[in-house]
Amino acid sequence: MNLAQPSPVAPHAAPAELGASLVPGGVHFALAAPEATAVELCLYDPEGRHETARLALSPDTRDATGGVWHALLPCSDDEAIGLVYGWRVHGPWAPEQGLRFNPAKLLLDPWAREVLGRYDGSALHQGDERVDGLPTGRPCPLDNGASALKARVVADLPPLQQPRPRIDPARRVIYELHVKGFSALNPALPPALRGSYAGLAHPASIAHLQALGITTVSLMPVAFRADEARLQALGLSNHWGYSTVGWSAPETRYWSGSPGSSPRTEFRAMVEALHAAGLEVVLDVVYNHSAETDELGPTLSLRGIANRHYYQLEPDNPARYANWTGCGNCLDLNQPLALRLVMDSLRRWVGEFGVDGFRFDLAPVLAREPIRQQGRFNPQAPLLAAIAQDPLLRPRLMIAEPWDIGPGGYQLGAFPSGWLEWNDRFRDEMRAQWLLHTGTRGALAHRLAGSSAELGRRPAHSSVNFVTAHDGFTLRDLVSYQHKHNLANGEDNRDGHSHNLSLNNGIEGDTDQPEVLRRRALQRRSLPAALCGALGTPMLLAGDELGHSQQGNNNAYCQDNPISWIDWQQADTGLCGFVRQLLALRHELGLLQAAGWWRHDAQGPGPQALWFSPAGQPLGDADWAQTGSAGLMLLLLPPRDRAPRTTAVLMLLNPGPLALDFCLPGAAPWRLALDTETDRLNAAGTPVPSPFPLAAGSLALLLADPS
Repeated sequence: MNLAQPSPVAPHAAPAELGASLVPGGVHFALAAPEATAVELCLYDPEGRHETARLALSPDTRDATGGVWHALLPCSDDEAIGLVYGWRVHGPWAPEQGLRFNPAKLLLDPWAREVLGRYDGSALHQGDERVDGLPTGRPCPLDNGASALKARVVADLPPLQQPRPRIDPARRVIYELHVKGFSALNPALPPALRGSYAGLAHPASIAHLQALGITTVSLMPVAFRADEARLQALGLSNHWGYSTVGWSAPETRYWSGSPGSSPRTEFRAMVEALHAAGLEVVLDVVYNHSAETDELGPTLSLRGIANRHYYQLEPDNPARYANWTGCGNCLDLNQPLALRLVMDSLRRWVGEFGVDGFRFDLAPVLAREPIRQQGRFNPQAPLLAAIAQDPLLRPRLMIAEPWDIGPGGYQLGAFPSGWLEWNDRFRDEMRAQWLLHTGTRGALAHRLAGSSAELGRRPAHSSVNFVTAHDGFTLRDLVSYQHKHNLANGEDNRDGHSHNLSLNNGIEGDTDQPEVLRRRALQRRSLPAALCGALGTPMLLAGDELGHSQQGNNNAYCQDNPISWIDWQQADTGLCGFVRQLLALRHELGLLQAAGWWRHDAQGPGPQALWFSPAGQPLGDADWAQTGSAGLMLLLLPPRDRAPRTTAVLMLLNPGPLALDFCLPGAAPWRLALDTETDRLNAAGTPVPSPFPLAAGSLALLLADPS
């Protein structure tokens, strides 16, 4: 095949898939551009620097109903696999109408399965012309083809070999990690694999995950991203990955480059290795916005292909974008084309790569009505309905981050049955109680009991409880800093949350004061213990069990360096051992799992929960309203249909600043299973006296002998 002077492209039947598909006799290329006047397929050399052919799709190849431009490029499979291509799309330049066509810009296929290159942040990729940095209102005539992002034609991966793990939802424990940050500094890995998909699949990484006792690895975004030009000018990058431009293509920066592999094959091998170890794989996906940002951002893909069919535009000024994400734009999943992009991407990650579920970033955006209808959140939105009926996606784990910055942006509890939701109110209450000694008994009990007011219409595991996540302080920094230290982010410390979150007499960071160190170590044990003792699905942040610090940076999204990377050589081995034992105890004790909602009486399928004051008395209205992190005692009794020798569990909580004596209920001989005042769990179960003394800021777990 002579790509320098190709034959005219003949009309061909519309393909079943968009993007580039290998078919008998060649490659079928298809691009949905309903309002375009012409579309050109541009082929490039293997490095993506030099255009080797430009194929004009004539109007009679345009699908009359869906605006899909398509053609068959005749070639053998050997010639087809590895072809590098991009699109040039012609049409009106009329931003005031929401039309931003500019054929001078080579555009990345939204359905790309592998992406070549890296967006460099230069003005060359602006769709509009700038003079002295100011828009002229005209399209930019500069050609960006040599440095634009491009897609590569790939073959399908072979069938998956490993069966998916079957995780009991009641026992699920999520572990949120960043592919690079997790292993970049791990000396147990070969240097060439650190920070890569292969590094996460390495036996040393998997051994840590298995020993820890988690069931589910939640990966921060791994789809191909484009770093914001502002960050690149500062020498930074969008390390967290919430700046997607290639929704179905694994990020190439996490590929080890091992001979014979590709980003796709290495990512798939990682999923298979985690499955072989019995671990689920969940992807954090960003379908709420794109890397093209606002109207001042670059034209990389969607904007130049079908702007009005992908984005929520302001009705009174379609040159501007709705910004319910804080990232400059919002995808409009009421539009069939945008909805198809997301659904095809989800199916690709599940069907070809084998992932077990998704965590949806800023999920309310995905269920918002058009902006002309005030952008209201719709629990029957097209995407939610499409997932619910899709036979491939319906059985998978779906987790919503249930907030954005749009109208009515907080939607905790509003997602469909079967979905899990991140519960930031659990996070806030635990921090208030254990670190600031504020809040009421009632608020503490409500969060421990699964936040039933918000999520009670769903199964008891629906609340994803967490104390720390990627967005905010690490656990170590949470108890060590009163203020954020984000100067390295280049925003004069204005970014990130500004709350004072610990009471350590104004001492921040490293210190040699024994009392401060003792209190911090206790808090690092008590907060995970409260997390594992609460009803719901616990989520841990990778590195917290190792004492990872980000030096007080609570918004390290742009720190692809040792600020974010876990320092394995400085690991707190005592804390890690404690967390392992803590998760093992939760796995052993059925009453701590989310098998059913806690009940006030002995009826029903869930455990019976009885609440007492430290004096051993049932709580009245005034007791529930008591503020200042008052002590609390929770007795969990097995339901009547449970095996008669199931162990009752007694949880003693003293988040306040003073030691308390707890008068233990009943005559049963209680044995100590956990006291966070020490870094060891008492597996033997030492008998304890009543009253039982519990140090300030501590949590204890007692077990009754089965009767």
